[in-house]
Amino acid sequence: MNLKIRQEQVDDYDLTEMVVKSAFANAEHSDQKEHLLVSRIRKSKGFIPKLSLVATDEDNNKILGHILLSKIKISKDNNESIESLTLAPVSVLPDYQNKGIGGLLITKALKEAKELGYNSVVVLGHPKYYPKFGFKIASLWGIKAPFEVPEEAFMAIELRENALNNASGIVEYPSVFFE
Repeated sequence: MNLKIRQEQVDDYDLTEMVVKSAFANAEHSDQKEHLLVSRIRKSKGFIPKLSLVATDEDNNKILGHILLSKIKISKDNNESIESLTLAPVSVLPDYQNKGIGGLLITKALKEAKELGYNSVVVLGHPKYYPKFGFKIASLWGIKAPFEVPEEAFMAIELRENALNNASGIVEYPSVFFE
């Protein structure tokens, strides 16, 4: 299999959403509506087309996986906020999971985000998976989720050294995350 990671195109949207739906169909901590979230994010102000990536099999151009990073804010107590990104979701077709595709998507998306000038990313995810990519418990920087989650599952990564120093606050997700 020759894997290629590229920016998602408008023509990919329907296929990508099927990949996302399929990837979460049997996921334990899922409402099985992640594909609808992806669709809503694409229509929001927080959508960054260059940070919506797909993994394809170059031999047949089949979409095997998808990742999306979108804009969020970390609201501080002093009414200031810091712009950041959230990783939500990363998806790989069930037959292709556990083959490193998700990891390649995460690595590429983080690299692209840094090149675009973003400083940090937060994720709500598996506490044993995301630390492999440099994510740490967000509470280390005083960053909290706006809802109840296990502390170890809410993580952040600095794309630039010390980017989250003084970032203490609550993550403010756009309303599309709650529709």
